[in-house]
Amino acid sequence: MMDDTRPVRLSSLAHGGGCGCKLDPAVLSDILGTPSAFPLPAELIVDAATRDDAAVWRINDETALVATTDFFTPIVDDPDVFGRIAATNALSDVYAMGATPIFCLALVGMPVGKLPPETIRDILAGGRAVAEAAGAPVAGGHSIDAAEPIYGLVALGTVHPDRLLTNAGARPGDVLVLGKPIGIGVFSAALKQDRLSDAAYAQMVASTTRLNTPGAGLAALGGVHAVTDVTGFGLLGHLSEMCAGAGVKAVIDRAAIPVFDEARTLAGEGLKTGASGRNWAAVKAGISCPEDWTGIDEVLWCDPQTSGGLLVSCAPDQADAVLARFHEQGHADAAVIGRVETGEGISVI
Repeated sequence: MMDDTRPVRLSSLAHGGGCGCKLDPAVLSDILGTPSAFPLPAELIVDAATRDDAAVWRINDETALVATTDFFTPIVDDPDVFGRIAATNALSDVYAMGATPIFCLALVGMPVGKLPPETIRDILAGGRAVAEAAGAPVAGGHSIDAAEPIYGLVALGTVHPDRLLTNAGARPGDVLVLGKPIGIGVFSAALKQDRLSDAAYAQMVASTTRLNTPGAGLAALGGVHAVTDVTGFGLLGHLSEMCAGAGVKAVIDRAAIPVFDEARTLAGEGLKTGASGRNWAAVKAGISCPEDWTGIDEVLWCDPQTSGGLLVSCAPDQADAVLARFHEQGHADAAVIGRVETGEGISVI
């Protein structure tokens, strides 16, 4: 299954994989603690206080700089593919702010004595190829000798300050659009157990290496009010942040959410990641569940998504235009999955 002739499987060197190794949301909140009292400059128009996808610095009336970073341990064994997934994931946060990437810096931690140089070169080459495809070349970076393979990017982009998109602008009456199917965490768990089919592996790679380019300039359509990307905290986790930031309630339709077929089947067989349980524990107090809610629902809607899709809140009359933008740029499974109402929390129907 997924035979690799290299001497060491990358995933065997990591305790977790992809966005599934993000810190538990509760642990993260405890670590972050009380916000700093340091007075922030007026030019810093988005910072960590809003749990947004990136920080934003206003350069002038026409340009704002978007800055983010993301890195993780291997989710696959192919080094080139690992590099591509990590780079795609890091660039996603730039697109989620409505910005266009301009350049990147590489973050590299490798167990030098355990991995041959050619494997590390292939990881970096995969990341570089994705960054260049996004028009954001890797201009430098930093590397260390580490116990586990770690790779990611600092990604920088630009956007007009008036067209900046955050996760806190959703409005009652909006509809919610999701750009990629759910199930990458389940796939990654199955891959580690040699239970993932070749077809599902191909779906996993295609999804996680597909850039979230529809986000760039999305605000120009008009009626797009908020965007985030669905990654390590799962759909319910990132939607909860969007709702809390805007002070609104979301209603999502389980039947409308795109899910990889094999991921649904595997979840039904009891396969899941450890992160899905932590994600559910972090959000369950704010979730209203239907009577037929099952453990499979919990696994899927809290499944950590590595390089997941964009989640867009937009006016109903712009939904078709938003969907068309996704479909034209290769996101064939993008779909309307719910709506925004007054209130708080999330209701699943």
